Amino acid sequence: MRLAPIAPADLSAAQQPLFAAMREGVAAKYDLFTTMRADGALLGPWNAWLHDPELGQAFWTVTQAMTRARRIPDRPRQVAILVVGAHFGAAYEVYAHGAVAAKAHGMSERRIATLAAGERPEDLDDEEAVAHDVAKALLRGGVLPDPLYRAALDRFGQPGVNELIYLVGHYGFVSMTLNGFAVPVPAE
Repeated sequence: MRLAPIAPADLSAAQQPLFAAMREGVAAKYDLFTTMRADGALLGPWNAWLHDPELGQAFWTVTQAMTRARRIPDRPRQVAILVVGAHFGAAYEVYAHGAVAAKAHGMSERRIATLAAGERPEDLDDEEAVAHDVAKALLRGGVLPDPLYRAALDRFGQPGVNELIYLVGHYGFVSMTLNGFAVPVPAE
């Protein structure tokens, strides 16, 4: 880990409001995996963003917007996030969203392991398959192929396609943050 977690007692005046907002948001959304140390320091991408509160606030705002935008169902959403985390080899991302997928959405360990290995599970439903394929195609680079774009449009509508594309980009950014600062999976 390249950036030490910051305990609440060690926060600067500039970090305190962002920490409070992130701690509240993280606690409300992510109670299925370890997000902070025993001393209250945030882990994951939130710690990195806290080290640069000016930019961290902007990243947190986007994260909150992505959390509120529930235009695609949760299972396809988690499939797409896991595809991104696996693509970048972002261990904390796969750990965190693997826990969400399993505990909140009933995905099997086998499916999560297959996604974490960068493969396409055989048991995806139509929405999950579209989310998987869109994420994979976007991560390869270039323009999203028209047949795949139309398949996503048919499944999710324009607002859902927008969200799916933004979701892949956002979690690509989150994965880069995790990898750039060598954020590990917490020892549990």
